[in-house]
Amino acid sequence: MGDIIVKLYDETPNHRDNFIKLVENGTYEGTLFHRVIKDFMIQAGDPDSKGAPKGQMLGSGDVGYTVPAEFVYPQLFHKKGALAAARQGDNVNPEKASSGCQFYIVTGRVFNDSTLQAMEEQKTQNRFTSVFNSLAQKHMKEIYQLRRNNDQEGLMNLQDSIFGETQKLLTDEPAFKFTDEQRQAYTTVGGTPHLDGEYTVFGEVIDGMDVVDKIQQVATNASDRPDEDIVIKKVSIVED
Repeated sequence: MGDIIVKLYDETPNHRDNFIKLVENGTYEGTLFHRVIKDFMIQAGDPDSKGAPKGQMLGSGDVGYTVPAEFVYPQLFHKKGALAAARQGDNVNPEKASSGCQFYIVTGRVFNDSTLQAMEEQKTQNRFTSVFNSLAQKHMKEIYQLRRNNDQEGLMNLQDSIFGETQKLLTDEPAFKFTDEQRQAYTTVGGTPHLDGEYTVFGEVIDGMDVVDKIQQVATNASDRPDEDIVIKKVSIVED
């Protein structure tokens, strides 16, 4: 379908070096873009996708290791064309470590200012909830005892105490706000702002975004695998 040229960021050296290593040892050649979701992203890099028969579920393949998260936020974010590392979910991967090989390229969509404002408010609330839940976890024995005793007043008092402690801890934390650069990108070229701070962005497409757009338009099955295989034929390093 064409060539895609990506720039790797020096700000994420572990992901940069790992990607270069995989390119040099041929890991990606013959793999598929196995997960394609229009207006979201195209994903590739599963070693199990090489020669995979039609209909086979893909996305679980790896190279036997993960790469620690390298969040350089808000400098590096999920604008359209961003190259980022896939990973397992928070339930089994609370440190948000990246897959050793799977990656995706953001296509996303364009957002208006009011939607971004709503997302800012939600992210601020999510931060509060995360701190509250973390503090509540430290009181689980007390909570279980109050529940066993059906002590509703005690539970409410404890909840108020944890609420107040959460507020105190976040007193000096400003409400979440997108930077001017993010807002400019998300309201013009677009992207996937809800993924910021959740997945490591380690590069971006600098040529061939039209190819990415062609890929995101293909027909897919219920598992988001393209009906017709999109094969990565060759990957090479291009020096500046």
